[in-house]
Amino acid sequence: MIRNILLNSFLLVYSVIFCLWGIFLSLFWSGRTVHFKCAVPWAKTILWVSGVKVKVRGLENIDTGKPGIYLSNHQSYFDIFILLACLPVDFKFLLKQELMKIPLLGWAMKGAEYIAIDRADPRKALGSMNEAARRIKEGASVLIFPEGTRSADGRLQPYKKGGFRIALKAGCDLVPIGIIGSCKIVSKGSLKVQRGTVSMNIGEPVFAGEYSKRDMDRLMAHLWENMKDLMQKEPSL
Repeated sequence: MIRNILLNSFLLVYSVIFCLWGIFLSLFWSGRTVHFKCAVPWAKTILWVSGVKVKVRGLENIDTGKPGIYLSNHQSYFDIFILLACLPVDFKFLLKQELMKIPLLGWAMKGAEYIAIDRADPRKALGSMNEAARRIKEGASVLIFPEGTRSADGRLQPYKKGGFRIALKAGCDLVPIGIIGSCKIVSKGSLKVQRGTVSMNIGEPVFAGEYSKRDMDRLMAHLWENMKDLMQKEPSL
């Protein structure tokens, strides 16, 4: 109990400090600088303080010089720290518009050039997806949680189509990432942070340019099976 009160208090204060740091960096430098000089060290420190270790497999499947879409399953809010700390790519989160309205955090995310989707307005959502596709064509990478929300029991949920529409528009690679065990660190709806080890498995990229709009369901099913397999593989030390 005492550990969690102290830890959550630290996470709150530390996050506020880094939000301010990210906002300051964004006034003078690009989102890439905010990512590597603010978001990455913020996430690494939170994992270390929380007693969470991450075992990573599949880094050879990443081409840091090639833009694309990274797809991750979503079990816990700690997935965000895991991806920021362990994925060696300057990526932009694709997230819901409501998060951008949070004071300090929303401003810092705008400074990092994250892309917001207004799911309540289909026209605005389409505009955001077109913006994401344009950014990918210009060299940015995007990270999405294709399930749309966190899994309550850790099992992979059905995919939403939004990220795949972006991939087809951009004609880019889709790289699946399977995170194992983060739901045991912090479960959905809980603030209790457990120590532990998490696995992050990175799969081989799938080129969306080989698919058409008529093939979207087949593309989604292929990536879903790939991610399901990744979530069952324990990486070697």
